[in-house]
Amino acid sequence: MKDWVLITGAGGGIGRAAALRLAADGFAVCATDVDETALRQTETLVREAGGEADMAVMDISRADQVDAVVNSRPQWAGLVNNAGVYWTKPFDEISTDDFERQFAVNVTAMFAVSKAVVARMGGRGRIVNLSSRAALGGRNNTHYASAKAAILGLTKSMALELAPRGITVNAVAPGVILTDMLRKRGDDLAVLAAEQPVGRLGAVEDVAHAISFFLDPRADFITGQVLLVDGGRSIGGANPF
Repeated sequence: MKDWVLITGAGGGIGRAAALRLAADGFAVCATDVDETALRQTETLVREAGGEADMAVMDISRADQVDAVVNSRPQWAGLVNNAGVYWTKPFDEISTDDFERQFAVNVTAMFAVSKAVVARMGGRGRIVNLSSRAALGGRNNTHYASAKAAILGLTKSMALELAPRGITVNAVAPGVILTDMLRKRGDDLAVLAAEQPVGRLGAVEDVAHAISFFLDPRADFITGQVLLVDGGRSIGGANPF
């Protein structure tokens, strides 16, 4: 019997790549998202690749939906907290509602999903939280960067408390990754690629590999860590996202 991993925001991008990679690693994946059509595509891709997958439409900010999905399995081996919201705004235009929405979805909901899953993890488990290189700071990202920085504190605190139970908690912080979200921003992708020390944009698979590393049983002695997957962009400090 395969171990089950719950992945939020698995309808596309990094979440879908993580589902495909973890299924290839031998996990059974439960893909969740608010977009049912996108979820079905993820489920189909995993199964076509020979993996085992299930899907569930779930809004991570809805406690009733989270409980229904989490309680559908007697035990979870892993959780990938990938779902979140993102939009840019200059500091002067960010409203209190903008700020609170970022934290409600990107931090509070992540905590709530984690708490529900931990209750069904048994004696061992793996949690990977998706933060962002933006946690170092960035222009037009005060609300988003603040929420993503909070995820790092959440990760480290959870790691300390859950370690005695055999549960590790780590974070992956992607940099500029080529996703639909990035394409919609309208940036010059060639210029962005040239700005990265490695000379290219990140692929969703790059992030999926990092997630896979933390889910691997051989990572049992690693917890409370943050892995920046940003092509070296963070080496020089908090450059604009």
